[in-house]
Amino acid sequence: MSVAAPSHHSFAEHVFVGARTFVPVAISIAAYGVVWGVLARGAGLSLLEVVLMSGLVFAGSAQFVALDLWTVTPSSRPIGPLIVAALVINLRYLLLTATLRPLFGPGQQLRGALTMFMVSDETWALTVGEMNRGKRGTVGFLVGAGIVAYSVWMASTVTGHVLGSAIDDPTKYGLDFAFTATFLALLLGMWKGRADLVPWIVGALAAIVSARLVPGSWYILIGGLVGSFAGALFDRLRHAH
Repeated sequence: MSVAAPSHHSFAEHVFVGARTFVPVAISIAAYGVVWGVLARGAGLSLLEVVLMSGLVFAGSAQFVALDLWTVTPSSRPIGPLIVAALVINLRYLLLTATLRPLFGPGQQLRGALTMFMVSDETWALTVGEMNRGKRGTVGFLVGAGIVAYSVWMASTVTGHVLGSAIDDPTKYGLDFAFTATFLALLLGMWKGRADLVPWIVGALAAIVSARLVPGSWYILIGGLVGSFAGALFDRLRHAH
């Protein structure tokens, strides 16, 4: 007996649930989006360049790193290093999106690939939480959360650029801590027990050590890979006993 595909109405409901659930996280995204917009204006990016980078890259950490390499003079911008830096930082999405593969059945590779554009660290964390709770309609949830994340990121980075002359130092308003606070909240939301401490601690130590020894932003990928391996190994050893 075949299972009927979910109706468009039910999919729309799941999209709404994802969007509504993401609203508290979106507030934090707006805060550090404004920070990025302010810094982008200070680095010499035009409003059009801010719109294009936020709209096409849609990756906060990569965009912050890109500002360190950006120069006011177009002819002296290191395009190659900019692209490489963005690729290195965003390699972690190979790991994140791989965990979402069960959401898509056979023959849905194209749909899955297009939906992955909606994946950010925050939307991934909330979607994985839905998957762990056995919720249906998780694809709709991801799409809804992704729409809100994308819209808020675009709006806040543009707002930051426009208000850049008025907000000369984002740290005075505590906006620089929003990025850290968001990920701490997501991390605590994914807590399932003391067993989680092993991959978290190992991954954090690997990232800290590699940040000191390896130039660039490779520590993000290294920390993710080492932490994932440690978690898988620990889980296998625990169940073996």
